[in-house]
Amino acid sequence: MKRHLSGRKILITGASSGIGMYLAIHVARRGGIPILAARSVDRLRIISQHVQQEFEVPCYWYEADLSNDADWKDVIDRICFEHGPIDALINNAGMAVFDYVSEAKWQDIDRMLAVNVKSLIRTTHQLLPHFLNQKQGHVVNIASQAGKIATPRSSVYSASKHAVIGFTNALRMEVEKDGVYVTSVNLGPVRTNFFKSADPSGGYEKAVENVMLDPNKVALSVVKHLFTKRREINLPAWMDSGSKAYQLAPGLVERGLKRQFSKK
Repeated sequence: MKRHLSGRKILITGASSGIGMYLAIHVARRGGIPILAARSVDRLRIISQHVQQEFEVPCYWYEADLSNDADWKDVIDRICFEHGPIDALINNAGMAVFDYVSEAKWQDIDRMLAVNVKSLIRTTHQLLPHFLNQKQGHVVNIASQAGKIATPRSSVYSASKHAVIGFTNALRMEVEKDGVYVTSVNLGPVRTNFFKSADPSGGYEKAVENVMLDPNKVALSVVKHLFTKRREINLPAWMDSGSKAYQLAPGLVERGLKRQFSKK
């Protein structure tokens, strides 16, 4: 296994399960040092122990609620103080509650925007000066195909991912001259615990179970492209083709895929 990340410190948010957990494993397998942040202390402890025993690299973890901006800022400051300059950031934390706007609870809307958008920008904003001073670094933002194609009952979630893609694209142009890479990872449905909060009924997960992505393979693709000049990672490929068609003829696609768009 090529250890192209040897000694590099990678901060991963939302690291207690799913894609985040596999990101930690693949970073460590390539010699990197995962620094994990999430709410679930028990899960973080287990992942950290596994990584250290299996790959013989340090793996640090921090309890953090990314929906609380002040607390999350303090955790980032602590990480930077204890570890010095970070080499790469993977903004993986995200959540959703699928609902019609007219029926949505404000606390769900507020939390989605806080976790998916504000915390991502907060983390990037605090770490970016380190990257610029080092003249190297990589910001990877886990977005969604929902940020390219909005569907009913995902209006706020789609809006949050539209924001992530817009932020990522602008940031990429701002820092490319300074040796810092910025990548957007736009995913379709992934087989994780994400849908337990997004759609507790299980209806949407059942409707798309045959096309769901493997979180291990997603994480592997992301880690393989760390410290490479990659604009986007789009998975699955057929959904990326659909999003491109949507940009060209949104009305036609909405009419043609109305039934599929309403599966939530």
